[in-house]
Amino acid sequence: MKSTAFKSTRLVIALLTAGAIGGAGVGAFNAMHVSAAAAQTPAVVAASMAPTPMALPDFTQITERYGPAVVNISVTSTTKVSDESQMAQGGGDSLSNDPFFEFFRRFQQGQQGNGMGGQQEVPTQVQGSGFIVSSDGIILTNAHVVRDAKEVTVKLTDRREFRAKVLGADAKTDIAVLKINAKNLPVVALGKTSDLKVGEWVLAIGSPFGFENTVTAGVVSAKGRSLPDDSAVPFIQTDVAVNPGNSGGPLFNTRGEVVGINSQIYSRSGGYQGLSFAIPIDVATRIKNQIVATGKVEHARLGVAVQEVNQAFADSFKLDKPEGALVSTVEKDSPAAKAGLQSGDVIRKVNGQPIVSSGDLPALIGLAAPGDTVKLDIWRQGASKELTARLANADDKSAQVASNNDASKHGRLGLALRPLQPDEKQQVGVDGGLLVQQASGPAAMAGVQSGDVLISVNGISVKNIEQVRAVVAKSDKSVALLIQRGDAKIFVPVNLG
Repeated sequence: MKSTAFKSTRLVIALLTAGAIGGAGVGAFNAMHVSAAAAQTPAVVAASMAPTPMALPDFTQITERYGPAVVNISVTSTTKVSDESQMAQGGGDSLSNDPFFEFFRRFQQGQQGNGMGGQQEVPTQVQGSGFIVSSDGIILTNAHVVRDAKEVTVKLTDRREFRAKVLGADAKTDIAVLKINAKNLPVVALGKTSDLKVGEWVLAIGSPFGFENTVTAGVVSAKGRSLPDDSAVPFIQTDVAVNPGNSGGPLFNTRGEVVGINSQIYSRSGGYQGLSFAIPIDVATRIKNQIVATGKVEHARLGVAVQEVNQAFADSFKLDKPEGALVSTVEKDSPAAKAGLQSGDVIRKVNGQPIVSSGDLPALIGLAAPGDTVKLDIWRQGASKELTARLANADDKSAQVASNNDASKHGRLGLALRPLQPDEKQQVGVDGGLLVQQASGPAAMAGVQSGDVLISVNGISVKNIEQVRAVVAKSDKSVALLIQRGDAKIFVPVNLG
């Protein structure tokens, strides 16, 4: 199953639930605060200023009308387990009945197949949800629900069951399209995620723990959330209670329109803890249309590695606020390279849409099509500039969001540098650069190490120590160092105090 590790024991967990013979997985209302009038204010004035009470939404009509279009999905597959695991659990049935079997076996798969001990295939079954988008049997769900499926069964609310065909699945966005042979089926109405507002009431219908057509409600907590390893999806965050089996089910607004597909939760325990995430229906619709038309999905690629712009970077590059996507690496012969993007550029807008977090960039690019032309508003060496790039096919390659170290210590730069020798330049693959012989003070605290190669300071390429000193002398609070370590490049912010 799909799972993304967060810091410590926090996880973003795909919403699968165990079936009869195995599988697993894992999306409260905000209190209303009303300020009391000041004690000295007359009661009449206080009463006239009191906000008009808002009635809670009535979801009965939405459930009655669109509930029949929500389906239960049962997937049968097999998984390889070692004989030792089989014996430890007392046999296949005992193992697969553990509700967290699927969760742990996904993490352990990478450690299996090493030739140690025997392995055998054990049947597993997972359950999820989905919803009908066309009366002739087209169904949307999550890709992780039907991953490795040998047999997919769809059950309607009228208890009819159909064998489903997987038309296609896209792991990048976690969207899958199914088809059943039926006619005149109930369908949902699709809305626009762009019209969805934070704080708006939303409703989920699905099959948590196999309890079909379960209804839960909450509010939109945030939009455009980026999650680790899911940079192509700007998730809708809600506090709607979703649990194992809700995966692939619809998220409705108060007008009865589907605005998202419930996909993951954020949890320390593995269960729902108030944070759930849904894939925007705009993303799902685009993927569905491609799968239905061609049976496959193509994503666009710009060809850059980006990282967050924090306050230290903003100070270093003289940005008015810490927003945008800082370009740390430009792939050779990529659309970005052909457009003139350089390491150290900060991408602030794509086709006029602001890039606030670095995760916004791959999400926007991933939703475009190969061959599309995009206008990039960038910040380079203290000035704005506009570039145009023609996107290529991603070929399952996504832009990388590089992690950066928080360097927030006081003092001078703290680097002992020397120019690279010709053979070192050839080995590293750079024209200039300086070798870090020793790192101390702020630079060491930021993560710079002996043996690193300093490529640029504040986006300005450096070939000698005098250039470094000149740039640092003009910097007030911090500098951004582009460091190459091995084959990787990353910007490191260093606070100068």
